[in-house]
Amino acid sequence: MTDSANASTADALTCSRIEAAHLHAFFSLLTRGNLAQGDAQGMPLGQQMPIAAIHRREHDGMRVYEILATEIVEHHTTKGDLTFPREDMADAAQLVLQQIRSAQDNTVDLSAIEGLLDAMDIYDLQPRTDDLTSLHLRLWTTDGGPLLGVRLQSLVAGTWLLLDGGRTANLKFEQQGVRFHQPAVQKINAMGETDDDSVEDIAAVARRILYVESHGGTFRYADVADRVFRSNLLMLDTNLPRILAAMAYTLHIDGINRISELTQLASDRNTLKLKDELVRKHGFYEHKMRQFLLALAWGMRPAKQWTGRRNAIDALLLVDKQGQPMIYTRQEEHMLADYLFTHTRMDKASPREAHYGLLERENGLYYLKLNLKISLLRR
Repeated sequence: MTDSANASTADALTCSRIEAAHLHAFFSLLTRGNLAQGDAQGMPLGQQMPIAAIHRREHDGMRVYEILATEIVEHHTTKGDLTFPREDMADAAQLVLQQIRSAQDNTVDLSAIEGLLDAMDIYDLQPRTDDLTSLHLRLWTTDGGPLLGVRLQSLVAGTWLLLDGGRTANLKFEQQGVRFHQPAVQKINAMGETDDDSVEDIAAVARRILYVESHGGTFRYADVADRVFRSNLLMLDTNLPRILAAMAYTLHIDGINRISELTQLASDRNTLKLKDELVRKHGFYEHKMRQFLLALAWGMRPAKQWTGRRNAIDALLLVDKQGQPMIYTRQEEHMLADYLFTHTRMDKASPREAHYGLLERENGLYYLKLNLKISLLRR
């Protein structure tokens, strides 16, 4: 490669897949000028809702992009009104989508639209936010319409993690039934060790559990490892951690990962030993999981205190793998609950990164942690 080619590569405008996905969604909305509501299957419903304007936060404050018949008028805080053809937005959206799909890693080349970004004075590829909102939309209605705070999740950049399985999302199980001495514990924890530290054996977590059980030991749910996450879950239901613990255990031992199937199994086994009428007629377990998934979608996170109150997010903007945007509003959140319940799964996070799957001594007892990680199913 020549020196000039090296310089050209170094000067290229690049970003992450998530940043590129935000830009794609932004240009796509400006191009389309309308939005369809998503249905329970993650497909757009027929009726289109016209968008009057998009509000997007930049380095110098909030920008307003008014959508006209053939033009986009950017109301700039310092430069006044800037006008751009809507067809330029369409070209930009297509180029960004192509670059995301062709990217070999997490680096996306945006050099092809650098001129447009400069002209529009866009420097923050992913909007700055403190409340999880990515954009604000004003829809065309007879009364002017409310300004909707929108959380964006784009599947063109990869899987949507509703719950990222970090250390704060661990559940603790007390090891009971038989007492293992320290050498035996070291042997159990050594299962799955490899000569190459970069290689991780996630299946070893299940092997440790099965080994303990084969020698008369058992595991009983004890607590949520992180106090903030514990409180967040208890805000939804005091028994929710026990339900999630049973699901996490089933994931590792039986390999079942779909939330809908795990919930059905919890219902069939009646994990909480509730009255049959509450389980069968009222659908207790399914109802609790829908509440939990909605809370995650609307912004509940393990390490941040959650009060259950409505936050700045009024709607979820979901972009599917084909680049089709759909909106789920709080007014129709039952549709989002239906979609999430049938299109999510539990994943196995990295035991090394999330620090789970080992027998650990605490106050004279041994505990094993399992992790919660929930993502959208790939279609």
